Amino acid sequence: MEQSETNSQFNAELLCPAKPGEGAPWAFIVLPREASEKLPRRGRTTVEASLNGHHFQVTLEPDGQLSHWLKVSKEHLEAAGVSVGDVVDLGIRPVDQEPEPEVPSDLQEALEAAPEARVVWNETTTIARLDWIHWIVSAKQAKTRTKRISDACDMLASGKRRVCCFDPSGYYSKTLSAPKAADTQEIG
Repeated sequence: MEQSETNSQFNAELLCPAKPGEGAPWAFIVLPREASEKLPRRGRTTVEASLNGHHFQVTLEPDGQLSHWLKVSKEHLEAAGVSVGDVVDLGIRPVDQEPEPEVPSDLQEALEAAPEARVVWNETTTIARLDWIHWIVSAKQAKTRTKRISDACDMLASGKRRVCCFDPSGYYSKTLSAPKAADTQEIG
């Protein structure tokens, strides 16, 4: 597939998450399905983005509807001169090579304590490591996350290079989705 076939340009509204959590305010955009279909995978995918002319790299998240959503940080909102509720021009293109994911500290510690698992982890692809991490961090409870880390180390130690039983698009299990948009379009 040629690069131009994977590029997308479209207008979208910047939405405010109903539950933004702790930290700096942010916004999000749900990609049109046609744009998402051009991407190399249904799971997490890193793209070069252009938001009203402001360029940055970001990892898209699956929305559970065979598309993706993009989190726009406060810094990117300010740099692009936009705010929640604005209709913006967004361009995306997949990166040439997926960047190495940041390994969460609890997983890093578990891998260091399990040398057989660490060897297989180091031999897997970047995409496989991204899926392992996504499976672990998508756990909704701390107990589940801890179990997934333990299971991951066991599976890796047994030679398993890809996480089983995890749909990285969220489509079949509905475990992944875009944030719910707030009724009021305010960002503090």
